[in-house]
Amino acid sequence: MPRDLLKTHASLLERLLQSADPLWVAIAGILAHVTYFGDAALPDNYVTALLLGTTLCLGIMPLTGLYRSRRGISLAFEISALFNAWLVLTGFGLLFLFATKTGAEYSRLWSGLWVVFGVLGHLAMRIVLRLSLRALRRRGYNLRHVAIVGAGPFGYQVSSKLLASTWTGFAIRGIYDDDSSADASDPLNPSRRSLLQLTLDLQAGIIDQVWIALPLKAEERIRDLLTQLRDFPVQICFVPDIYSFNLLHHSFSEIAGLPVINLTDTPLQGWKQLTKVIEDYLLSTVILLLASPLMLLIAIVIKLTSPGPVFYRQERVTWAGARFRMLKFRSMPVDSEGVTGPIWAQPNEDRATPFGRFLRRTSLDELPQFINVLAGDMSIVGPRPERPQFVDEFRKQIPGYMQKHLVKAGISGWAQVNDLRGRTDLAMRIQYDLYYIENWSLLFDLRIMALTVVKIFTSRHAY
Repeated sequence: MPRDLLKTHASLLERLLQSADPLWVAIAGILAHVTYFGDAALPDNYVTALLLGTTLCLGIMPLTGLYRSRRGISLAFEISALFNAWLVLTGFGLLFLFATKTGAEYSRLWSGLWVVFGVLGHLAMRIVLRLSLRALRRRGYNLRHVAIVGAGPFGYQVSSKLLASTWTGFAIRGIYDDDSSADASDPLNPSRRSLLQLTLDLQAGIIDQVWIALPLKAEERIRDLLTQLRDFPVQICFVPDIYSFNLLHHSFSEIAGLPVINLTDTPLQGWKQLTKVIEDYLLSTVILLLASPLMLLIAIVIKLTSPGPVFYRQERVTWAGARFRMLKFRSMPVDSEGVTGPIWAQPNEDRATPFGRFLRRTSLDELPQFINVLAGDMSIVGPRPERPQFVDEFRKQIPGYMQKHLVKAGISGWAQVNDLRGRTDLAMRIQYDLYYIENWSLLFDLRIMALTVVKIFTSRHAY
């Protein structure tokens, strides 16, 4: 097999994958029917459901980034995108059943098997594809040969990252630079070559891509290099040295025809935002329905043990600095902060009622915040919201504090499940919040939810 056969037909491979995904959605539905009913002949309403699922798959999966080059995305990203896509598909399916009032016409077990078979099948396809491509690349097939221009520290940093990411299939041909002030060599990276050698290698047709890894200040050198490279049919990439900046979920986009690098941005845009909304509304509705008897019992006990309202409403700050009234079950006597003013809860404080201390210790006082989630003010998972007075104070003390407001505030968060709540290191807590924003995914949210249940019983800072 020619070593560049797969490289030449890479776009065909992606088109095959885009065709296989909706086809598997239909096959998974049929397999689920055979497994549960023992019959491959589907009733008309089940056929309609399969057609709807395959059609939605054609529209939703491209939006998740699943069909980007496997060189540019990791397996973890692909798995996360698949789960997000199936969550959206499931959400639309539930909306369809609700809107058409046809839920009783479909077997719930069949629907569950359809989703399970669909997810497992899509995962298997992609894992097999990646393993196959990696095996071929180890044997020298389907490689992209890269020339890195720039022998400075950043050029060798780019080289090191590529060498450490063999799964991408990029093979470094060499590092090219004529600048005598640049580093002469690096023992861990390919040897340095001249720009004249780059021209010869391009003429020989042994380079697929040229990556320019020069400093942002080297504008003139970059312009001259682009002029020289115009004579060769080669892909040219500019790798800007932006990693010396304080980045938070950076991305690249185009606005009004201008290339834009977003150094700090929210991860919840487009299909990701839709996934988060479906997650919040679906799970909050289920949790409130299941917890309603317990919430009613808590409300009755609060009324019997302490005069005043059941709920305590407190102004907090959420996404983009917006303010909202956060709900809690009241755990203190009315007007407890009339003398002290707004202060953080402290261990062994005497402001809470006996039942209120129990609610705080078990975090049951937070249950009404699922109503805030349905109102659109909060998410189930996200950085904990603070009062405006504390926000004004902390933004002056903690670098990057306001960046936590790039997503909605949450009932629980990555900092909280790592026992960073109450009077703990605020700077460390913000670092955990920013890590969550930078690495958000549906799986990360589900992991935090599971850990939250555990931490309710083990946290040392719930009071």
